[in-house]
Order: sequence, then structure tokens, then C-alpha cells
Amino acid sequence: MLMLVLPQLVIAQVNFSDYFKNNTLRIDYLLNGTDSTAGVIVKQMKQEPYYGGSHTNLVDPYNMGTYRYQVFDQKTGTLLFSQGFCPLFQEWQTTEEAKTQKGSFYQVAILPFPKKDIRFVIDQRNWDGKFEPIFSININSENYFIRNEAVSKHKVIKLEDNGKPANKVDVVFLPEGYTAGEMGKFLDDTKRLCKALFDVNPFKKHKKDFNLYAVEVPSQESGSDVPGEHIYKNTAFNSTFYTFDTPRYLTSQDMKSIHDAAADVPYDQVYLLVNTDRYGGGGFYNFICVSSVDNELSDNVFIHEFGHSFAGLADEYYTSDVAYSDYYNLTVEPWEPNITTLVDFKSKWADLVAKDTPIPTPRIPKYSKVVGVFEGGGYVDKGIYSPMEDCRMKSNVPDAFCPVCQRAIERAIEWDCK
Repeated sequence: MLMLVLPQLVIAQVNFSDYFKNNTLRIDYLLNGTDSTAGVIVKQMKQEPYYGGSHTNLVDPYNMGTYRYQVFDQKTGTLLFSQGFCPLFQEWQTTEEAKTQKGSFYQVAILPFPKKDIRFVIDQRNWDGKFEPIFSININSENYFIRNEAVSKHKVIKLEDNGKPANKVDVVFLPEGYTAGEMGKFLDDTKRLCKALFDVNPFKKHKKDFNLYAVEVPSQESGSDVPGEHIYKNTAFNSTFYTFDTPRYLTSQDMKSIHDAAADVPYDQVYLLVNTDRYGGGGFYNFICVSSVDNELSDNVFIHEFGHSFAGLADEYYTSDVAYSDYYNLTVEPWEPNITTLVDFKSKWADLVAKDTPIPTPRIPKYSKVVGVFEGGGYVDKGIYSPMEDCRMKSNVPDAFCPVCQRAIERAIEWDCK
């Protein structure tokens, strides 16, 4: 059982059974626009058989993510459900390409299926750090255009079954670039990577708070696209390196196929494992996690990317070949729990910094093992600060997450399990 003593925000939560069924309303949409605009086009709505989320914690009090969706009761206006997330579109908005042309990215929203009519709202976080609505639609829960078709029924292997989905963190692993004859390798890779994750705290002490599933979806060819080398593979989920022209950035925009396959199980998090020995990956908060499996650093990348997608942790490195600019407003406190601009440091890890540790904290050997406030993080070396000189969210060297990241991960586990 999960037993944590963490700071809690008091927020009204509705009774799940009064408003929701124990299955999923899936809303597929296109998130489109430019560097300064964002719009939504709904593509389809589906009822799916399983819902993996908490039945107690429905309205997120932590104000995380660069986007969020909210669900309101149409009749009373009561906020029923909310979740923050980080789409690939948001990173594309900070690229040079977004300044000169429009882009469109496929998205999927997962929420418990409503018993009553709802209003579904998508908000975008603006440059000043505030959420503002970009889309709203009223949804009749009995609308016959909400598709209720059979799911794909791929072979499912339960790797960890520790209890009801509503009280566990449910992670589904999908095979990308594994042929039908390589499903054994997929299972072996998944087990190896999960072992690496649960050898690291705080996951190690919370292994029983997770349900893990592997869904066997074969590809026609092994591997992944590598556009910079003119390599293209026919795979189940259309993954690709060179995202935003960054060679190691491995992602997929085929969210429709990904969620079609994931619908075979209840899930909170989707992890795409890519059958290649190239170094790469990508993690997006409450959206998708992607990692290659056969590189010598794949175990480390697997853990690092899950820190992004599951707990909303920021990258703590400050030299990088990332393709976007002006990612953080240095006059606003960032929402990620493990970086700060010192605008509102009390809301972060001030309680974990010893009184004799200077703020900012110099990157010198004396402070190499303590929690402090070290300048550098979030891809820049000035104006953003991180908790320790090194951490799993900064490099592949440390054996563990720092105390600040561990606390954020435990908070995410607690949220999903209550």
C-alpha cells in the first residue's frame, strides 16, 4: 500500500460514480497553429472499455503542464475532471519553423466516460504562465456519433498485476519496430528496462503501486525512421529520429495508432519501446514516452524519459542541441517541480535546502552532494536553477534521482493511487 507524507493541496473532488462510468471517453483532435496561435479540430470521439485513472483524484490541483483539459458539468458548471499535459506541438511552437508556417499535431485526450452532458475545454499556458482557453465543446454523453467499437484485441501480457487500476499507476508498453518474429525480444527488452526502473528509488520502494502491461503489435520492418540518413522503416507507430531536425530526438506523431493499441488495457501512461541500438528518446508529461532499447545507455534514457512523462520533471542540463529557443520566461516561476527562476522559490524545494547552503549555490565540490540552487537547467545556463549539481534529469552519470525529483515522483504515484 502507498504510504506517503507529502504536502497536499485542498481542492474539491466530486464523487466518481455520480458523474462517470468506469470506462473511457477518448477525444481525438488536431492541435494546430503557429508560434503564437493554437487551435483545435476534433477528429473523433470514442467510448473505450477500460479506464485506468483514479476514482478519487479527478481534479488536478498541481497546475502542471503547458496545456490542460478540463471537464465541466453542463448543467451546474461544476469542474469534474482536469489534467495537465505537454504535447509535441508545444515544443514545435518554439522552433524557427513555427514562425513562418502552420503546423498540425494529432492529439488524444483520455477521460472517464461521463454519465451526464459535459463541457470539454482545452487551455494553453501563455508566456506569463497563466492558462487561457483555446477550445470548448459541449458533449452529449448519449451522442450516437461517439463511436463504441471493439478494440484491437492484440495479445496482452501482464508484467505486474498489483491491484485495481483505479488504485495503481497503470503503464502500457508498446513495441515499435519489432516484427512478428521479434515479440519475444520485445518482452525481454521490456522486462529488462522495467527492472532498471525499479532498481532506482523512489520507484524501487513503490513497485507494488504499479500495474505493467505489454501489448504485442508487430511491425512490418525492424527499427525506426532516420531521415537524416535516408533510412525509412514500415513500423506500427511511425516513430522517427531527427524530430525538429535533432538527430537523437526520437518521437512519434501517430497518436491515433498508439492509442488504438493501448486501448486493450487500462492505462495512465503509454511507453513506446523502439527496437534500435541508436541513442535516443523523448518524454512528454501525460502524453507519451519513447525510448530506444539496444543502446548502451538505453536503461538510463528509459528512466530519464519516464521522469518527464510521468512526473513532469524538466531537463536539468543547460547545454544542448535542442532545436527550440525562448522556452522559458525567466520572469515567471516555471511549473516543473525541479527547476526554478527564483521568482517563487518557496513553492519549490526551499524546505529541502539547508540553512548554511548559499542561494544561488556555486557548482564546486563542497556542494556536490547537497540540495541547493545551482544555476543552469532547462537548456539554458543563466536564469534557471536546478536542485543538485547532477541528477538523472541532468545526465546519465548519477545512479539516482535527486531528492527533489524523488519527491515529485512520489507525489505523482500518490495521485494516481488514491
